[in-house]
Amino acid sequence: MSTLYRFDVPRATVETPHTAAFEVNKSHFIAWVARCESVEEAHALLHLAREHYADARHHCSAFIAGPPGEQTAIGFSDDGEPGGTAGRPIYQVLEGSGLGQVGCVVIRYFGGIKLGTGGLVRAYTKAALMALETLPLVPFVRREEKQLLTDFSDEYTARRWIERHGGIINTVDYQAQGATLQLVWPSDTPMDINDLNLELNQPAVLLE
Repeated sequence: MSTLYRFDVPRATVETPHTAAFEVNKSHFIAWVARCESVEEAHALLHLAREHYADARHHCSAFIAGPPGEQTAIGFSDDGEPGGTAGRPIYQVLEGSGLGQVGCVVIRYFGGIKLGTGGLVRAYTKAALMALETLPLVPFVRREEKQLLTDFSDEYTARRWIERHGGIINTVDYQAQGATLQLVWPSDTPMDINDLNLELNQPAVLLE
């Protein structure tokens, strides 16, 4: 698995995929692209495409259910097209995009004119590229869970410091000894507790 901690992912979800379409020699190609954080989500995207375009002849797909460079949670399918003419070209487009957690399904309505192996490769490649060209993206940051114990008087200052440095506070637990902030922190950035303590009345403690 790749160790990348920050990369772009599609904004579109499995339930509301981003789309693009074009026609060549009477064959109609429709591309669906969405964020797929897992193999299961990639399979769900394909299932929805098959349901939505049940009368189409082919539903070819590819996915990278991990960061760019992922080697395990990947896959592609030609779905009845000649081997290597659909799924792999779609996958190569995804791989070359530098995106992570991305899945693509290209639906083909056959128009009666054969495109040949070279024509199929070009068509499936174009469909995937067209969808990615207009695909809205959002940044993804891999995060890890942390717990920070602060004095009650320092909670607000600690919250502001955490948010300023890219952390996200999920919940806060209050006990006699103070406020425990349950948070997630960017995995590629060490939490400098000493820097935080410079702004506090009482030193905060990072709990194991």
